[in-house]
Amino acid sequence: MQLYRFEAVIEGEVIHIIIAAQDDNEAFRLVDVELEKHYLRMPEIEDLSLYEKRRIQKGGGYVIQGQETML
Repeated sequence: MQLYRFEAVIEGEVIHIIIAAQDDNEAFRLVDVELEKHYLRMPEIEDLSLYEKRRIQKGGGYVIQGQETML
């Protein structure tokens, strides 16, 4: 199992999405699922980037600093 950190640009704003998935294909599919749950209607994704990928293990995690972004 992997922990994926994505960055999406939606309406000019950078959105961070964290996904737990078995593989890359499942992770990208689950990004859409999570965005649909978060927004009332599915937003247009201007850009989507896989920012970081880590193996899930006990005690693992991410630190997301306010202005840290690839985009």
